[in-house]
Amino acid sequence: MAQYERYEQRVLRREQAAQPLLLGIESSCDETCAAVIRGRELLSSAVRSSAAEQAKYGGVVPELASRAHTDAVEAVVKEALLQAGVRGGQLSAVAVTYGAGLLGALLVGLSFAKAYAFALGLPLIGVDHIRGHMAAAYLADTALEPPFVTLLASGGHTAVLYTKSYTEFEILGSTRDDAAGEAFDKVARILGLPYPGGPSVEKLAREGQPNIPLPKMFAGAGYDFSYSGLKTAVLNYCHNKEQRGEAYSRADVASSFQHAACSVLADRAVSAAKAKGCNTIAAGGGVIANGYLRALLGERCRAAGIRLVLPEKKFCTDNAAMIAAEGLVQYRAGNFAPLTLNACAHIPLGRKGKQ
Repeated sequence: MAQYERYEQRVLRREQAAQPLLLGIESSCDETCAAVIRGRELLSSAVRSSAAEQAKYGGVVPELASRAHTDAVEAVVKEALLQAGVRGGQLSAVAVTYGAGLLGALLVGLSFAKAYAFALGLPLIGVDHIRGHMAAAYLADTALEPPFVTLLASGGHTAVLYTKSYTEFEILGSTRDDAAGEAFDKVARILGLPYPGGPSVEKLAREGQPNIPLPKMFAGAGYDFSYSGLKTAVLNYCHNKEQRGEAYSRADVASSFQHAACSVLADRAVSAAKAKGCNTIAAGGGVIANGYLRALLGERCRAAGIRLVLPEKKFCTDNAAMIAAEGLVQYRAGNFAPLTLNACAHIPLGRKGKQ
């Protein structure tokens, strides 16, 4: 305990750099990632994925993911530092995902980050994975500053938020049931498509037309989402056709679902921006890698005279660059974590950034 106290006293005495050099570590699911940023400049990004192994089982097996992280984390961090041309001792802090995600997977990255920070006397920053997705926009546009509207669309969360400041946001609307990414995965299984579901549905949808009438999301005021009914409509359509012995186009089903799922995301984000008087929309989360959604958002934003900030596709899915970007936000706010920080499988979207 005395060693920890000395470490924390040493960390608190460090002066904060104007352009901090941060190492980000991400291990919340099936990808082990590390990245280095200087200020908002991305210097390196390294990823080792176990997705091919997980695909054999139709989804992520937590125990396999944890073992893969254990095997890869040291090598990934070394690779990120080498790409960036920096040494560990030059770093200003270590940012790491502490939640949400698979508990065993999170513990691998978090344990490594704690040991690394302690050994080098560096501040530790605990990062909420979802806030990381939101912060990816800061790397896409280094001049981006709040306030703006954020569209979050991932496997576990779907929401429209008003980003008031770097550390505060207001939830304008969120999903009432399934998240957008979760719906893509479920529809992929209905259509017999391989894991991961999102890219599989998008690929098949390119071969079809959105000509199947599917229910629109509930109408009314507000910016909430509901994907459960849309997913069930796809299931019923396919089952009814099969039970009657009627042929149908899986590609048209995929295209129709994708259109219905993405249209509401674009429409509600633009509507929220207009209501808040914002001229900028930023987006983050794995679903934002979907090419159809990116094109649709661009189209709707251009028509409304709204600036759109989209991270590169590779920085929409799980990566450490976004963790480092949110780490920078917390670094500048002085929000450092103790070495007693624990992993957290679930973090409510509205929870304050406190460890």
